[in-house]
Amino acid sequence: MSTSTSDPSHYQPSLFDQLPDDSHTDVKARIEHLRAELHRHNRNYYVLNSPEISDQEFDALMRELQELEARHPEYFDANSPTQRVGSDLGSNNFPTVRHQTPMLSLGNTYNRGEVAEFFERVRDGLDGEPFSICCELKFDGLSISLIYDDGRLTRAVTRGDGQQGDDVTANVRTIKSVPLILDRPEKDVPAWPAHFEIRGEVLMPWDSFNRLNQSRADNEEPLFANPRNAASGSLKTKDTAVVAKRGLDAYLYFLLGSNIPEESHYENMQLARSWGFKVSEHTRRAQSVDDIFEFIDYWDEARHSLPFAIDGIVLKVDSIKQQQKLGYTAKSPRWAIAYKFKAERARTKLLSVTYQVGRTGAITPVANMEPVELAGTTVRRASLHNEDVLLGLDLREGDYVYVEKAGEIIPQIVGVDTTARTDENATPIHFIDTCPVCGHKLVRYEGEAAHYCPNDLECPPQIKGKIEHFISRDAMNISSLGPETVDDYYERDLIKDVADLYHLTVDDLAGTDGQKEKSARKIVAAIAQSKQSDFARVIYALGIRFVGKVVATIIAQNYLNIEALRTATLDDLSQIDGVGPIIAQSVVSWFADERNLQLIERLQAAGVNMQTEQVTALSDRLMGKSIVISGTFTQHSREEYKELITLHGGKNVSSISNKTSFILAGENMGPSKLDKAKKLQIPLLNEEEFLSLIDSEQ
Repeated sequence: MSTSTSDPSHYQPSLFDQLPDDSHTDVKARIEHLRAELHRHNRNYYVLNSPEISDQEFDALMRELQELEARHPEYFDANSPTQRVGSDLGSNNFPTVRHQTPMLSLGNTYNRGEVAEFFERVRDGLDGEPFSICCELKFDGLSISLIYDDGRLTRAVTRGDGQQGDDVTANVRTIKSVPLILDRPEKDVPAWPAHFEIRGEVLMPWDSFNRLNQSRADNEEPLFANPRNAASGSLKTKDTAVVAKRGLDAYLYFLLGSNIPEESHYENMQLARSWGFKVSEHTRRAQSVDDIFEFIDYWDEARHSLPFAIDGIVLKVDSIKQQQKLGYTAKSPRWAIAYKFKAERARTKLLSVTYQVGRTGAITPVANMEPVELAGTTVRRASLHNEDVLLGLDLREGDYVYVEKAGEIIPQIVGVDTTARTDENATPIHFIDTCPVCGHKLVRYEGEAAHYCPNDLECPPQIKGKIEHFISRDAMNISSLGPETVDDYYERDLIKDVADLYHLTVDDLAGTDGQKEKSARKIVAAIAQSKQSDFARVIYALGIRFVGKVVATIIAQNYLNIEALRTATLDDLSQIDGVGPIIAQSVVSWFADERNLQLIERLQAAGVNMQTEQVTALSDRLMGKSIVISGTFTQHSREEYKELITLHGGKNVSSISNKTSFILAGENMGPSKLDKAKKLQIPLLNEEEFLSLIDSEQ
C-alpha cells in the first residue's frame, strides 16, 4: 500500500482544512483518529487481505496525517503509521540480517502533475545541470537484496523493515533466474566488483500463479489472492523443495557497492545483464517530462500483455553522482519516485447483495453482479465492506455499477451509473439487522465501521473461522487440516472450538470402515506436534483482535508465559514498543472474558506450550527499569540496544512518562521527547554512560 498523495480530483476536504491554527484539541483528536484508521486499513490490507478503501484514499489519509504531524510536532508518536515503512520480518523464524545500506521505500504518486513536480525538483536540486531519468517497470513482487563475493551468491535478504530483513538465501538459490555464479564478461566489458549488492524483485509470473492456484483448488486448499502474495508466501516457506516448484522469477534493478563500474545507473544495469542477471529490457532513458509521460502512457496499456504483474513505473535519476548530490529524506531517495497506475474500471449490472460472516463476527456485504471482464479476469462478485460504504453508494437492485480492481486484484464497486436507473422509486438496499446465519441481533461497536454478530459461541461461521485461523500456517501450522476438513468435523460435532482439536482420536477420524486411517493418523500426529509451537504462534493463533504475527512476537518477548500475559495491565501493555493503547485494550478485554480463560485452561491441560523459551540473562542491573531509546547511535544499533536492555533485566518502552527510569539518548534526539524529558526530570544517558552502567561491577 502506498504512502503518497492521490489525484487531487479525488481529494475530500478534511478536518485539517477547516481548523484554525490554535484548535489543538481538535487537531490532536484528528491525528489520533487518522492513526487508528490507518493502522486498521494497514491490517486489513496486509494481514486480512480485505482492504476497505482504495490505494488513493489510503494515500490521501496518510498525506493528511503527515501534514498534521509536521505542523504539530508536539504530538509525535514513534508508532504512528507515518513512521512505518512496512515490514515482513518474523516469518517462519528466518535469521535476521542488517542491510549494509538501508532499503528505503519510494515516494508514490498516481498524479501526473506530481511527476512533473518531481522532474522540476530534480532540476532545481541539480542547479540546472543536464540530467536523464531512467524509466523502469514497477514489478509487483517482494523486494530482495542479493550479495555477491568473488562472483558467487553469498546471501539473499528480504527488505524487512528497511534496516534489516530475513535471510532467505537457501530459498533464493532455487530461483533459476538468479545466477549462483556470475558469467565472465566479454572482452573490453568491465568485470563485476569483488563484493557488491544488487537489488530487485522476486515475483511469480502469471503462468506460475495460475498453475499454483489450480493445484491448490484441486487439493481444496485456500487460494492465493494475487501473484505478489503468492511470491511472498513462497519465498518464506521453510521447505526449499516447495519453493523450487513454485516457479518464482527475479528481476534486478539496482546495483550498489564501493566499486561500481559506471557512473550511469542505466549502464550499470546493462553490465549486470552481461554478468548473468535478469534485467528488464524495457528500461528507457528520458530527457523530458514528455518523454516520461510517453513511457507511462504506453505501459498503462501494454502492461496487460506482460507475463507478470506490474503496478506502475519507477523513475530514477540516471547519474550516480547526481543521485548522491540529491540525497535522501528520512524514508526515501529524492532522486526517485514511483508512479502507480490507476485501477481499471468496468460497468456492469448489480443483481443482489448478500452477506458473509467472518471469524470475528464481522458482517461483510457482497455485491453479486453480471459477469464483466476487468484487467484480464471475469468479475462476478465484489466486497461492499460495511454499512457506511453500502449506504454511501445508495445502491438499488438492478443498478448499473462501476467496478475497479484494487491493486489490480480485488474487485470493488466505486460508483453507480444513476443515469441508467429506470425506476427512480426503487427501494434502496439497506444493511441487515440480524446475522444471516444464526439470526442473532447485530451490534456496531463505538469507533468501528463494521457490524458484528456477538453470538461467537454459537454462530457457525465464527466458530469455524476461529478454528481455521488457529490451524493456519502462521499460527499453529497444522497443515494436515484445511477449511473443508474443519467444516466436516464441525458438522459431525467432533469440534466446537480450538481446544477440541486436541481430543480428536484416530477412531474419530478414520470412519467406521477404517478407510481413512492413514490420513487420520497423520492429522492426529500433526495436531500433537502443534503443542510444541512457539509461544508467539500460540498468542497469534488465539485470534485476539489486532494481534497479528509481529505483535504476537513482541508480546511473547515481553511476557514469557500465559500467566504473565493474563495479568498484564492496560498501562503495562501500552508501554511496549509496537503495541500501543488500541492493541493493549484488545488484549486486556480478551483476557477479561471468562470463556477465553476457560479455553486457555483447556489448551494448557492438553499440553499446548504457553511460555517463551527462557533467554539467559546477562545481569539484573536494569531490573525494574523502564527505558526509552531515542536518537541515532554509533556503537550499536537501536535493536541491539533493545536486546541489551532486555538481557540485563530492563524493559523497553516507546513513550516517556513519569514511570520512565531514564532515556538512552543518541544524536538527534527528537525535540518533543527532549522537552518532555526535561519537564518530567527524566535522566538522559549517552551510549558510553549506558554501556558503563551495564558493564559495571555490582
